[in-house]
Amino acid sequence: MNLDIAYANADFIPNGKDFPTKWQKMAADFRRTHKNLRLDVAYGEEDAKRFDLVLPETPPKGLVVFVHGGYWMAFGRRDWTHLAAGAVARGYAVALPSYPLAPEARIGEITKAVASAIDAAASVVAGPIYLLGHSAGGHLVARMNCLDVDLACRDRIARIMPISPLSDLHPLMQTTMNETLHIDEAEAQAESPALNEGRAGIPTTVWVGADERPAFLDQARDLALAWPEADLVIAPDRHHFDVIEPLSDPDSDMNAALLC
Repeated sequence: MNLDIAYANADFIPNGKDFPTKWQKMAADFRRTHKNLRLDVAYGEEDAKRFDLVLPETPPKGLVVFVHGGYWMAFGRRDWTHLAAGAVARGYAVALPSYPLAPEARIGEITKAVASAIDAAASVVAGPIYLLGHSAGGHLVARMNCLDVDLACRDRIARIMPISPLSDLHPLMQTTMNETLHIDEAEAQAESPALNEGRAGIPTTVWVGADERPAFLDQARDLALAWPEADLVIAPDRHHFDVIEPLSDPDSDMNAALLC
């Protein structure tokens, strides 16, 4: 069965195809006005293995890491800088990593790259660590709770927030995206956080928009049900693309739940 419609987002959101351009402009505007930035910090040899660090005006209270989505195939750190605004205003440093994309990298390799990026950012910012990621990024930060991932700074992680995450990769094997992702049964089993029983038990808040595609609501619920350490927030009147917007607001419920 072809599940492309189940995991299509832009086609079911008004002006959905305009959002990437909007995000890029907002990110560029934020970088122009916020001067306390460290750009292109390397965490590996490849060009994709870089992160940007947004710093507050005072010594950071801790570190927030935002991992972007795009079905492991699209986007990079410069598309999302504006989402750091809320946490930075609350006194936290925010790291935004890029990572190698499919088809050049398999999902398992991307998971390892994100773990390396988090460890690298943790080495330059002290204090507690808060992980959040959107869509495929939600999958990647959820994987950091799994003990099969080599993550040196795991004992510093205070909370994980997978936003609209992909928690079971098996359905994606039935989409045309898999012509690029090449997920097989072994990788689907190994890389699905909802199926992973060897976990660190890090407090987790799974966040999803009430107006998202049913498949994403199911994926979020499945993760929250599978992990006793997780709770679930279904945000009213939010779809897959605007569900992340509250990250820019320091007083939002999303930032309050992340940084509690």
